[in-house]
Amino acid sequence: MALPNFQENLQKYAKLLVSKGINVKSGDWVKLTITVDQAALARLITKESYELGAEKVIVKWADDEISKLHYIHQTEDVLTNIPEYEIQESEDHILKHRVSRLTILSSDPGLLNEVDPTKVAAYQREAGKAFKVQRVATQNDDIKWTVAAAAGAGWAAKVFPHLATTEEQVDALWDQIFKTCRVYTNDPVAAWDEHKKTLNEKATKLNEIQFDALHYTAPGTDLTIGLPKNHIWACAESYNPKGEEFIANMPTEEIFTSPDTRRMEGVVRSTKPLSYAGTLIEGIEVHFKDGKIVDISAEKGDETIKKLVFDNDGGTGLGEVALVPDPSPISQSGIIFFNTLFDENASNHLAIGSAYPTTIQGGTKMSEEELKEHGINTGTVHVDFMIGSNKMDIDGIKQDGTIIPIFRNGDWAI
Repeated sequence: MALPNFQENLQKYAKLLVSKGINVKSGDWVKLTITVDQAALARLITKESYELGAEKVIVKWADDEISKLHYIHQTEDVLTNIPEYEIQESEDHILKHRVSRLTILSSDPGLLNEVDPTKVAAYQREAGKAFKVQRVATQNDDIKWTVAAAAGAGWAAKVFPHLATTEEQVDALWDQIFKTCRVYTNDPVAAWDEHKKTLNEKATKLNEIQFDALHYTAPGTDLTIGLPKNHIWACAESYNPKGEEFIANMPTEEIFTSPDTRRMEGVVRSTKPLSYAGTLIEGIEVHFKDGKIVDISAEKGDETIKKLVFDNDGGTGLGEVALVPDPSPISQSGIIFFNTLFDENASNHLAIGSAYPTTIQGGTKMSEEELKEHGINTGTVHVDFMIGSNKMDIDGIKQDGTIIPIFRNGDWAI
């Protein structure tokens, strides 16, 4: 590793993820999901968690090549037969211990490109059903949770193919992770607090206006999406039922809410690749009619995106609309990361599938039927795809029909 001061910055990063990301408190249980090639970071995260008073740290290891071999060699029946003990363990962690979840992404975004997409879709569908308790608790902010990243060699090679060696590629990706997560600042926690203020200013303004709908226009895009009454625009920080703050995504540049999934009309085209379940999907075009996705296609990964939408409960609806200005630092880096955590924070985006109940007043106390009555989509998946560019305009439409510009040429106009 030739990146200057790497060990020092990795230590700062681990401390940031634990102290600001999942905000570990005395007595917390922490569950870390990470790949085996990131063991050094895992050790630092574990150490920092215990130093902040964690009662127990659980490390769930993964390995890209083994995961790929499972998909290739297991039959679909075996692959989708999720053991009951895994489900019970997940539910015990959530319901009994309110475990704080820290997920570190580092996998090759095209790892499963050559795997039968039917198998991938089948596993994702069954896992979504099996681990519903975990998904609902996460989307309700019943637990503290953070998704962050580490520089895996396969991912780094995809992002920086022009660099000559694996070491250079991995260094370049770590450099971007540290930059976008504010690790290079003297006080990363203070830098994040300042960043939150900026995002909250825009969210507060949008919440005060309470638009009835959004109208998106860009090359290949002409889409109107309704917004539910009493929707809430959220941004960087979230809070669990104890009032403990956490940051769900690091990095983050977005302000987001839930759409009224019953009111969607028009067409939208993606502007960045989507890495979903180890498959790269590019050139997505989505057609909406009467509040549903009626057609979706992709220039690459077409079968995978169709199965995501039409084979999953709630897949024909949307669960998130998110605003990210094109001048955001991640966008201006000019880098395509082939990773939703980063690419969604460089671009306006939408999410196929279920919504976050936290984005409507009283949503976390509503049943699924009550959420649907308010236009909030429910389901077993939540997959973001990127639609923003410096050519996108967005208008907010008020209840009385008044139109107010929100974005012009990819930047804030409000």
